[in-house]
Amino acid sequence: MARMSAEKPKTKIQRQKTEQIMAAALEVFSRHGSSGASINLIAKTAGLTTPNLLYYFESKDAIRRELLARTLQLWMAPLNMLSPRGEPIDEICEYIRRKLEMSRSFPKESKFFANEVLSGLPRSRSEIFGPLKDLFNTKIVMLEDWMHDGKIAAVDPHHLLFSIWATTQHYADFDVQIEEIAPAKAEDRYAEAEVFLLEMYRKLLTV
Repeated sequence: MARMSAEKPKTKIQRQKTEQIMAAALEVFSRHGSSGASINLIAKTAGLTTPNLLYYFESKDAIRRELLARTLQLWMAPLNMLSPRGEPIDEICEYIRRKLEMSRSFPKESKFFANEVLSGLPRSRSEIFGPLKDLFNTKIVMLEDWMHDGKIAAVDPHHLLFSIWATTQHYADFDVQIEEIAPAKAEDRYAEAEVFLLEMYRKLLTV
């Protein structure tokens, strides 16, 4: 069956079906990873037949690439908002808050992206990481400028961002582990994490 032409504008029904497939694919990929996901399982989760799904996407890999592109845009947004015009430590703390909120609100997207990174992204590494690398390097220069001007303490800016990613996304990627060893309501967990992380990073970055 010929799949829908990417060049033609989508009808309302086609847009709805596409989003239905994306939601199902996110569920499947976040639970089973790329190797455990299948086009049949995605179709079943979406409530569609496999031929019907293939009208919209030609393969599992096409769905995966679309999910990756969407997730990357979602993930880049908080970093993009880190502004050189604000007070540096406050800007970084707001970035931490946004990253925690991302973990709280989009845990499936976080797990999906983590699974994809762990898989090595064999066929789309440059496609996926190219835009993120450009944005990352821009923010590294901004952090270095703040350090040079004495506005924040001099630390390795790469590891600063890596550590923020690790400490905030942990709450989504390892939620099962957290719930098992330190049970608490999710709302309390994120509120407590915010207090702890902001205090830790303020101490680290205060000159």
